[in-house]
Amino acid sequence: MYAEALQSIALAVAQVRSVDLVLARIVHGLAAQPDVALARLWLIAPGDICGVCPMRAECPDRTRCLHLAASAGGSRESPEEEWARLDGAFRRFPLGVRKVGHIGATGEPILLQSLGGQADWLVRGEWARREGIQSFAGQPLVFRGAVLGVLAVFSRRVLGAQEFSWLRTFADHAAVALANARAFEEVARLRGQLELERDYLREEVKDALSFGELVGRSAALQRVLQQLEPVAATTASVLILGESGVGKELIARAIHEHGPRRERPLIRVNCASIPRELFESEFFGHVKGAFTGALRDRAGRFQAADGGTLFLDEVGEIPLELQGKLLRVLQEGTFERVGEDVTRKVDVRIVAATNRDLKAEVAAGRFREDLYYRLSVFPIEVPPLRQRREDIPLLAEHFLRRLSAKLKLPTPRLTLAHVQALQRYDWPGNVRELENVLERAVILSRGGRLRLEGALPEAGATRERKVATPVPGAPFLTEKEWRQREQENLRAALAAAGGKVYGPGGAAELLGLAPTTLASRLRALGIRHEKS
Repeated sequence: MYAEALQSIALAVAQVRSVDLVLARIVHGLAAQPDVALARLWLIAPGDICGVCPMRAECPDRTRCLHLAASAGGSRESPEEEWARLDGAFRRFPLGVRKVGHIGATGEPILLQSLGGQADWLVRGEWARREGIQSFAGQPLVFRGAVLGVLAVFSRRVLGAQEFSWLRTFADHAAVALANARAFEEVARLRGQLELERDYLREEVKDALSFGELVGRSAALQRVLQQLEPVAATTASVLILGESGVGKELIARAIHEHGPRRERPLIRVNCASIPRELFESEFFGHVKGAFTGALRDRAGRFQAADGGTLFLDEVGEIPLELQGKLLRVLQEGTFERVGEDVTRKVDVRIVAATNRDLKAEVAAGRFREDLYYRLSVFPIEVPPLRQRREDIPLLAEHFLRRLSAKLKLPTPRLTLAHVQALQRYDWPGNVRELENVLERAVILSRGGRLRLEGALPEAGATRERKVATPVPGAPFLTEKEWRQREQENLRAALAAAGGKVYGPGGAAELLGLAPTTLASRLRALGIRHEKS
């Protein structure tokens, strides 16, 4: 090995930012030198294969060891032998054991200039004699006082002190390049994590803004809100139950924002939208090449939510055969990316939501009982809008202001007639449907009087009256009495509107009728009114 050659390798190594490329260029660059039979590099990492490691009997401490990370070289006698493999008998070295472990534990280099007289240092003496190995040089990779690993060279000629000194300098450069590559990869990982959180948060903000805030004063809603404060302050799993459109995601967001993890991300997963074959990738992530289309490493939702909250929306839609994989990470807090054997640990709070009756699903064998109990530590049931009709005026005002600003139109006035019409409707789509109806009404109004006709489903608006059951003994009106009551009602509306039928503030608007319909009724009943 010559100084110029080592300097050239060091320059090539310094130009890459990937740890794998740094390691490969180090060993391949050394192995390409004359008389170098084998170059290997081990890195210190946590113990991982202790149960099957060939050196487990010699290992004094299984928390850390040396992992073979790169290898290059070729046999002089048997060219077909593969010396680049990383899964051989020496893929792990306990710290302090044998020459490589000794270098890793002490940080002291070792040079054996004549292996023939050092038989006690050789495990496979026959291999060394067959390949003509004359010297072993081992250098620690040290960066800022910490040993990162060990660089070893097996040479077919005797290495001198000068070459050993050059290798020491090269090892220092290699350690710096390795540390820099690790830093670059960590920066890239953090950038990817931030970008992932940014994308998820943008999606969440968009969804949240399209739905509105928790609005209402009804007793039914207040009962829900009273449950939020105590559970939000904990890390307990919460299961939010309720029909579609009632605001389960808003409840989840309130739990997160009032809890100890509010500074960390809230990541939402729509379980119903994930294809079966992509379930593991979506939740746990994958590595490049794990499957067709996996063009780069991708972090999963659990990793994105680490330290924060994971909101599992429509959790009842997860296929039964995939529920066990979710249960494992909830129980143990660990998972593996698709295509990777590294076990990762996460700390995630789980908030789940469903419009299904999970108890019935468990009884029917469609949902795992153990997963149900893991999720439903603290269940919260959100009432449908038809059970909190008194909140409709506040919700309608809230949506009208926001939708008008979104559509850049004047905010239309909400009248008593509008409120009554909205409260008569059953709202099978709940708050989400209310928002959609009001958005259609604002568009139809074109900056004028709020027009619910054409926006509010007529069949639904009368459903409640159609299914009402007559109460025995209830008072009723004769036709004459009904006509008299209708006249009184119309005159009262005209008086309140100052005699106006048409236009803003007119009797038609107060009654929630089309002006032409009201005018026709007034003529039929012989009621005079101001021409407007």
